[in-house]
Amino acid sequence: MASVLLLWLAVCLSGTWAVDKGNFKTCDQSAFCKRQRALKPGESPYRALLETMELTNTRLTLQLINDNNKVRLLLELYRLQGNITRVKINELKPLKPRYEVPDVLIREPPTEPLSLLSQDENGVVLSLGAESQRVIVSARPFRLDIMEGRDVLMSLNSRGLLAFEHLRMRKDTFSYKVTSTVASVWDNIKRTAKEEEEKVEDGMWEESFKSHADSKPSGPSAVSLDFSLPGVEHVYGIPEHADTLRLKTTDNGDPYRLYNLDVFQYELYNPMALYGAVPVMLAHNAQRTTGIFWLNAAETWVDISSNTAGKTVFGKMLDYVQGSSETPQTDVRWISESGIIDVFIMLGPTPKDIFSQYASLTGTQSFPPLSALAYHQCRWNYNDQKDVQEVDAGFDEHDIPYDFIWLDIEHTDGKRYFTWDPHKFASPKEMLQGLVEKKRKMVAIVDPHIKVDSNYKIHNEIRSKGFYIKNKDGGDYEGWCWPGSAGYPDFTRADMRAWWASMFAYDQYEGSMENLYTWNDMNEPSVFNGPEVTMHKDAMHGAWEHRDVHNLYGFYVQMATAEGLIQRSGGVERPFVLTRAFFAGSQRYGAVWTGDNAAEWDHLKISIPMCLSLGLVGISFCGADVGGFFKSPSTELLVRWYQTGAYQPFFRAHAHLDTPRREPWLFGPENTALIREAVRQRYTLLPYWYQQFYQAHQTGEPIMRPLWVEYPQDPATFAIDDEFLIGRDLLVHPVTEEGARGVTAYLPGKDELWFDVHTFQKHNGAQNLYIPVTMSSIPVFQRGGSIIPRKLRVRRSSTCMEHDPYTLYVALNPQRTAEGELYIDDGHTFNYEKKEFILRKLSFTKNILSSVNMAPDAQFSTRSWIERIIILGASKPSKVTLKTAGGQESQVEFEFDASMSVLTLRKPGMNAGVDWSVTLQ
Repeated sequence: MASVLLLWLAVCLSGTWAVDKGNFKTCDQSAFCKRQRALKPGESPYRALLETMELTNTRLTLQLINDNNKVRLLLELYRLQGNITRVKINELKPLKPRYEVPDVLIREPPTEPLSLLSQDENGVVLSLGAESQRVIVSARPFRLDIMEGRDVLMSLNSRGLLAFEHLRMRKDTFSYKVTSTVASVWDNIKRTAKEEEEKVEDGMWEESFKSHADSKPSGPSAVSLDFSLPGVEHVYGIPEHADTLRLKTTDNGDPYRLYNLDVFQYELYNPMALYGAVPVMLAHNAQRTTGIFWLNAAETWVDISSNTAGKTVFGKMLDYVQGSSETPQTDVRWISESGIIDVFIMLGPTPKDIFSQYASLTGTQSFPPLSALAYHQCRWNYNDQKDVQEVDAGFDEHDIPYDFIWLDIEHTDGKRYFTWDPHKFASPKEMLQGLVEKKRKMVAIVDPHIKVDSNYKIHNEIRSKGFYIKNKDGGDYEGWCWPGSAGYPDFTRADMRAWWASMFAYDQYEGSMENLYTWNDMNEPSVFNGPEVTMHKDAMHGAWEHRDVHNLYGFYVQMATAEGLIQRSGGVERPFVLTRAFFAGSQRYGAVWTGDNAAEWDHLKISIPMCLSLGLVGISFCGADVGGFFKSPSTELLVRWYQTGAYQPFFRAHAHLDTPRREPWLFGPENTALIREAVRQRYTLLPYWYQQFYQAHQTGEPIMRPLWVEYPQDPATFAIDDEFLIGRDLLVHPVTEEGARGVTAYLPGKDELWFDVHTFQKHNGAQNLYIPVTMSSIPVFQRGGSIIPRKLRVRRSSTCMEHDPYTLYVALNPQRTAEGELYIDDGHTFNYEKKEFILRKLSFTKNILSSVNMAPDAQFSTRSWIERIIILGASKPSKVTLKTAGGQESQVEFEFDASMSVLTLRKPGMNAGVDWSVTLQ
């Protein structure tokens, strides 16, 4: 075993970095995927037994039968509040319970009444209430269509690819069962006898991959269902994949795979599984957005096909000219190894409706402390306390702000988490106190593999409490990871999570302080000597196999860690926890990043669609390792990555142990200045970022969003993934090409105006704009009709800027009122839940700029004031008058740049938290 670990580490630390695709399964190497994918469309054996239908006020139940083997399934259909339909399919009488995913839904979704519209021998029609929506259940073969008026919105099993592998007894144990099983299971034995006629394929009862065996004690248990989306050519979501924003068809290759894996320097533009899995897909056309949430935590494959795939623009034009009646359609098929079919069909109709619907099921993005939105400095590893102190001082010396410095695994005592190396980090509180004095913070890694060591308190307690995952024979499961031999806590257990949370208490986690936060890595879980570098599927979590819960493991680790950080403060302080592995609902617990990327231009480019995909499925707090984790970036690439990362939600530089140091000042004064400017731009925009996170926390809308979310009727936006919006009002087109002298940005909206935030030059929407660039360029545009608050006094950390004044940037569009919001609270506690915050509506209409309280029942005060107002696209006034809440009026100094139509109001001086208005005359 030791030689295996040493070999693995040698590969990791060598100069050759590339994913070994042979370590990870293809669909053909995954028995259940190969088996299900071999099924042919149009041959469905399932029919609905209409005589079994029962309809209550809240639920339809109906039995389905497989005419090939006579096994019955139970279909449940619910209409949920908010224009969502839920469909569940399970065995009617399984040999034992099948796994149903807990804890991901924030509550049992509230239902709305269903009503029967018609019924005959061919099927039933039910009303879904809103806008003539109805569901048609066809009997032979079983099929389910959701319609609105005459339009089919979505069809289930229209291609006949529903498959449900029922639990059964193994044939080679049949004679034993006949003689020794009690009479109460005689029906099951008879069912097993019928199955003697069924084909037994390789991999149904055991499977091997490389040197690893999977015993499959429950036998085949895969589930599959197809969905047809008429009128749809663009589908998105199902992260995590290093691929384009718009999902590709998979007819000629592997399906997209959802199976949390530690993939060593992943390959780009393919459907391989990565660290996280969110089984949510969005479908969009100019008329409607819909969504599919497949609630299953087992290994899952997603096939996508399209009747327009491969057609050129000319081919589509030819169809149009020739009067082709073929409606575009995308077909999607989900295949999971175990569990049940539990799918939520979100019917929109708008993108923002989808975000609201999904948030009603799994919750919204957690509201982080403001400092977490600032810049983070990390590498594997800062060597010791002196190194930390010198890096901290380097930021001050070079006048670059930062908020968090990070420690990777080497800070621990021999890879024992919750400890410190007694030589390199002998006095962690002294180190942390030094950061406190500068209003800065630290993140230390805590991974979920625990060193097997009888002298290690954490290991001893987990073992004594029986909290480790078990192997198939009942002993504690052990695998190899950074400490060597390691146990893996069973985070699916609530009592284990409660104990883990208690370990973050200041009297348990020695050396920790209130400015120490946490990073959960390797939580797929990563097992160096396991199949596909993860855990054996036949390991046991109580009654459930690991195959049932695999994609939930990282979700539970982050959940327990976040709860620990909350508990240590008595429930007062908001946590910050970064995770590598995630699932649906992980947004409730913190941030994610895109894992072990490389210092290559294509990895910089792919960070945009990867984070956009995560935002679409609720996880807004996303970023990529600035500079690339593996390899060494050129100075040009490093600068461009800082410029891109400064406009993504999670902004952290990180680097591999084996790379040269790359603190921002190590690349010459010119590059230091360029990086400094990018980081400073991030800090000036923190008020806007914070307000966007507050909105995401309230609504579930993504912060970093594709253009089509705001311009859903513009097909030109549907496949764009080299630029993005922050909220609705900032458009960013990073420079991601080596040696670029210009970029072409699409400015959406035929009635829009877009202002370059650096030059204030105005551009019309609905055009492709060529932008010449130099190394200092970060193309960013503010939407006309918006108001964005900034803080222009950049200090060494965000906390140092707490009481600094605001500058309001007002971008005008004559066709609409300019609007924006200003959100202020204490920046770090949960007191905002007690209505301790300020939320102001800022608007400019008819030459009056005003600030109005949007939360009159909230109470909070701020020392910050409005220092400057910059109005873009303005006319020169004769005078400017300020009126405050008390009725006092005063004149405001101003300057007007006629060449750029920019009006600057200087020192109006009103408190940021009170009512006021400014009139231009």
